[in-house]
Amino acid sequence: MFDFSPQADAPKSEIYRDLREAALAITSDESDSVANMANVAALIWQFLPDLNWAGFYRAIGDELVLGPFVGKPACIRIPFGRGVCGTAAVTGATQLVPDVHAFPGHIACDGASASELVVPVVVDGRVVAVIDLDSPTPARFDDEDAAGIEALAGAITRAISG
Repeated sequence: MFDFSPQADAPKSEIYRDLREAALAITSDESDSVANMANVAALIWQFLPDLNWAGFYRAIGDELVLGPFVGKPACIRIPFGRGVCGTAAVTGATQLVPDVHAFPGHIACDGASASELVVPVVVDGRVVAVIDLDSPTPARFDDEDAAGIEALAGAITRAISG
């Protein structure tokens, strides 16, 4: 049994460090990528406040396919290049979106979402998944959040690309 207890009043840098360490601990002895994505999505949900969706989309062929997540039911398939997730997948670049309604081609899976952070998970130069975080609060995510999730994505590549 794992017991990870994030400190709500800790600085973001410590929260993201602890999240990354928890993710490494919980995935270190497991080879199943889906199980690892599920646990990492749950950890993100536990560690980060003010989210209404947290999870993964897996790169399969020329689209993203829904992976493990926490939140309301979501869009199942997203073509590369469409919406925030598809843009992150095709560019290989983090997408930090303070207002999803202003993002061209935004795909609204949950109408309550106001801001979004999507970080690609890259293995051997290829996007294998994206980590998608949505919040009902406009401009919920900043550069420190992006850096924290990028560090998480880099740390778990082996665990989720199995």
